Amino acid sequence: MISLGQLERRLGGLSFPGFLRYYALLHALVYVLQLVRPDIGALLEFNRSRIFAGEVWRVVTFLFSSSGLIAPGGMGLVMMVFMVMIAFMMSAALEDAWGEFKTTLFFACGILGLVVANLLIPHAMAGSGFLLYGTAFLAFATLFPKVEFLVFFVLPVQVRFLAWIQAVGLVLAACGDWRLVPFFLLGYANYLVFAGWPALRGTARVMEAAQRKRRFNSARVPASAAFHTCAACDRTDVTDAHLEFRVGRDGREYCIDHLDE
Repeated sequence: MISLGQLERRLGGLSFPGFLRYYALLHALVYVLQLVRPDIGALLEFNRSRIFAGEVWRVVTFLFSSSGLIAPGGMGLVMMVFMVMIAFMMSAALEDAWGEFKTTLFFACGILGLVVANLLIPHAMAGSGFLLYGTAFLAFATLFPKVEFLVFFVLPVQVRFLAWIQAVGLVLAACGDWRLVPFFLLGYANYLVFAGWPALRGTARVMEAAQRKRRFNSARVPASAAFHTCAACDRTDVTDAHLEFRVGRDGREYCIDHLDE
């Protein structure tokens, strides 16, 4: 089996530094174009029948098509700006943690999962390209769980709690519409492979090591346990470290003060 290191030596030249940054900027560009031409999202979104009819660009453009998911207006513009800023931050953090090649591979697998999901499932998911941000956010929260975001510019919340909220939202969405389940499974498969499963294995190793330590400590003789105990006065080498002990004629152990008793 080819390791990630071997794959990087062979294909490292295909790395795409800062991919998520450009991806977010394309989303922002489409959003601005939608303000001028509202139907542009529908022209870029995934449509299997139109793709087979020759509109092959949709296989790529659906990734950064907004399709009206972010409403036009002042609030929508603010949301888009913050999305781009967070994407820039996550892009730098993931590349620092994984390196450019592994991060590129992470996003490539995420895109492949979304393309496969849209091709196999009859009902395409509008705005499915946004799931790529979801996988990046979960990976970021897994690698840097204690980073804090200021919610509403006031409330500091660690990113791991926001990730749990996202996970609960995905479960609730899947419960509300079962057709979303295969999209989520394929769309988030890259997170499970690159971050989720390694994190679970690391946690399991830590828990196993903690259990081994507890078993060792429970089997170990306590530091306060006495090695010598006088059969007459019950003094020990712990209560008096300078006290001498001998074995008497009866085979029992006595301190030097009661040896002849």
